[in-house]
Amino acid sequence: MSVPPSGEQVELVRGQQRAVVVEVGGGLRSYDVDGVAVVDGYDEHELVTAARGQVLAPWPNRLHGGRYSWDGVEHEVPLDEPAQGNALHGLVRFRAWRITDRSEQAVTMALRLHPSPPYPFCLDLTARWALTEEGLDVEHTATNVGAQAAPYALGTHPYVMAGERIDDARLTVPADTRLPTDEQQIPTGTQPVDGTAYDFRAARVLGPLQIDHAFTDLRRGPDGRARLLLEAERTVEVWVDEGFDWLEVFTGDTVPEPERRRRGLGVEPMTAPPNAFVTGEGLLRLEPGGTATHRWGVRVR
Repeated sequence: MSVPPSGEQVELVRGQQRAVVVEVGGGLRSYDVDGVAVVDGYDEHELVTAARGQVLAPWPNRLHGGRYSWDGVEHEVPLDEPAQGNALHGLVRFRAWRITDRSEQAVTMALRLHPSPPYPFCLDLTARWALTEEGLDVEHTATNVGAQAAPYALGTHPYVMAGERIDDARLTVPADTRLPTDEQQIPTGTQPVDGTAYDFRAARVLGPLQIDHAFTDLRRGPDGRARLLLEAERTVEVWVDEGFDWLEVFTGDTVPEPERRRRGLGVEPMTAPPNAFVTGEGLLRLEPGGTATHRWGVRVR
């Protein structure tokens, strides 16, 4: 019997909800409600593409040039987006995570990220995926189990679906500010969304607009959560807690498979913006023994 490219498959079931979490990358391969896909995932026998459902650590998005400085020491990371000169989405997407706790409705995946030349720090990472009465609830933790302070940021990469294609969907992005980018997709500053094509603070049809930018200055509810909404045949909500200050929104125009372009909306909760290992913006400093916890989730209305 051959091993699936994403390794061991963990199926979670609660009522009409069904999710599959995988060993490789510790991420989300699929999530359905009432038999309808809520995320544009991938088949058990496919190799994941376009970071679908993956955990992004110890940095999300891009690290330009693959070089960063930490406490006066220079480090270099191999480039996996060489055409643009970037190291992309961290170091854990294709590592084998292990199951540490499992039930019918929840699973905790864990990984020890050992020191290596690109990242000479040691982190224990967990991702707990749970189906609740409200929907999919995800909790990430990072603990520095090494002897020196470590730079850390987190992201995750679901593509949510509210219908056949995203063009006719109404989108709400509760953000006052966008980060424009250069040809390498590295932020060049910030821009208020007011008066621009990227103002989705009030719901409106996405149309043909192409987006692959981070948004920040998130508007939050009394519970501290910010909520992005995609509305078409159903309403899909992606919520993030106070630790996620940036949302990358990606309309999927450049994913490798033409038939999957603009089928799902990439919504990437991030604790730091692109290139944070260079700029230091939003970057967490985890002292030895220090822990960071972040939560996000998906609801179908």
